[in-house]
Amino acid sequence: MKNTIKALAIVTLAVFTTLSFTTIEGNKKEIKTDKSEVVWKGYKVTGSHEGTIAIQSGSLTFEEDKLTGGEFIIDMTTINSTDLEGEYKGKLDGHLKSDDFFGVTNHPTASLIFKDVVSSGKNAYTVSGDLTIKGKTNPVTFTISIYGNKATASLKVDRTKYDVKYGSASFFDGLKDKAIYDEFDLVADLEF
Repeated sequence: MKNTIKALAIVTLAVFTTLSFTTIEGNKKEIKTDKSEVVWKGYKVTGSHEGTIAIQSGSLTFEEDKLTGGEFIIDMTTINSTDLEGEYKGKLDGHLKSDDFFGVTNHPTASLIFKDVVSSGKNAYTVSGDLTIKGKTNPVTFTISIYGNKATASLKVDRTKYDVKYGSASFFDGLKDKAIYDEFDLVADLEF
């Protein structure tokens, strides 16, 4: 009897100690890529262009009902303009995929890893993370809102930090009305 009580006490102590030092990972919710969308918009002196790009994979991590993390892989080969048709659409899509812009042959994916998530209001968060495009990683800060099983995020990206300098007045003189602004917008509507 003493040995049984002693054995139970040792097992209980071992379980308690193990659980005390085990980090419980949050609840990871996979993004439904077929029901989620990322829209981009780039600006130039004479106007703008916009389109979509597909999420290859992604997830958001929660502890209880609070967002604590996330990570995404973007399929750069799917970059697509939606404001043009025909020959002009084909030319723009091809140019965006070329080495002048995102070089998708050598860099078929981009990634975003959440590093810090801070609540900024009801259902709203400020996220600091690492964005990698063309093999270059830079910190970004953006907002994300969560409503049920949906989320919306928006961020501005300075393309020149990722070696996407084509048409940038920051690097080339005399572009006049051919200049393309350095920042572009990304808006993600996510479902998980």
